[in-house]
Amino acid sequence: MRWGILATGGIAERFVTDLAGLAGAEAVAVASRTEASARAFADRLGIPRAYGDWDGLLADPDVDVVYVATPHHAHREAAGRALAAGKAVLCEKAFTLNAREAGELVGIARERGLFLMEAMWMYCNPLVRKLAELVRDGAVGEVRTVQADFGLAGPFEAGHRLRDPSVGGGALLDLGVYPVAFAQLLLGEPDSVQAHARISPEGVDLNTGMLLGWESGASALLSCSLEADTPLTAAVTGTAGRIEVPRGFFFPERFTLYREGAEPEEFVNGDDPHSMRHEAAEVMRCLRAGETESPLVPLDGTLAVMRTLDAVRDRVGVRYPQEAGLQGAAAG
Repeated sequence: MRWGILATGGIAERFVTDLAGLAGAEAVAVASRTEASARAFADRLGIPRAYGDWDGLLADPDVDVVYVATPHHAHREAAGRALAAGKAVLCEKAFTLNAREAGELVGIARERGLFLMEAMWMYCNPLVRKLAELVRDGAVGEVRTVQADFGLAGPFEAGHRLRDPSVGGGALLDLGVYPVAFAQLLLGEPDSVQAHARISPEGVDLNTGMLLGWESGASALLSCSLEADTPLTAAVTGTAGRIEVPRGFFFPERFTLYREGAEPEEFVNGDDPHSMRHEAAEVMRCLRAGETESPLVPLDGTLAVMRTLDAVRDRVGVRYPQEAGLQGAAAG
């Protein structure tokens, strides 16, 4: 399966490095907005072709699937152009700036019968999949609470991309997408959304707390921060037990299941938990099977997460310049 890499940042380099360890996968081309950047990336990672614009890569007949690794404010354009060129697409998270853009991409892919998947590597991680299976099978009973956090200590200066509203800056889309996606993997789209945030002078969220609620009575307490090194842990508590995931819940090395009357049961990831190859392998499996959507990272689930992120931004008052003139964000 021949991959084209669109963008040359750190996440793209990590993806290509992990791709090298996946049988049947090859990175054959890379594109950047400058030829120098693309060529340096290609030379460093042994990629045969480098393009100084996106069009060259998208027109390359040897590219079977495009990995979009641009900053998320450019995902709509990059993934949209790749789909328009007839390419299968794996697009980084946050999938887009908002649910409207996400819906446009999903609409294009479904109309043209093309494969599209969000690069939510957490959903493809074998241990996260096991955790979700246990919850679905009732290992903790009926879920009552989910807790998860993702925070970085910073500080990030005013000129940093994470504080730049023009590129979708803020804690929520870069970091908060993980806790939200974790909660929705287990409980689906929430019926209510509450949020509070500290907003930067530039107008992006620096520290955000979220309380999601479901008609079942379940709730999720989630947080993300650009100002504090949070535990990066997660917990799922139900009527018959709980699961605790230690630091790095989105690429866990282990988790523990606690049930009343039973010894704690530890589940360990025997594979490299940090690897991005699991999501690449799922894309390749789908393409070989002729599937246009992944059951592990369904597009409807991606849209649901984007609606929740919109609702959180609506509650805390964060709006990006590209959204000028749009109606209020989705309210869950």
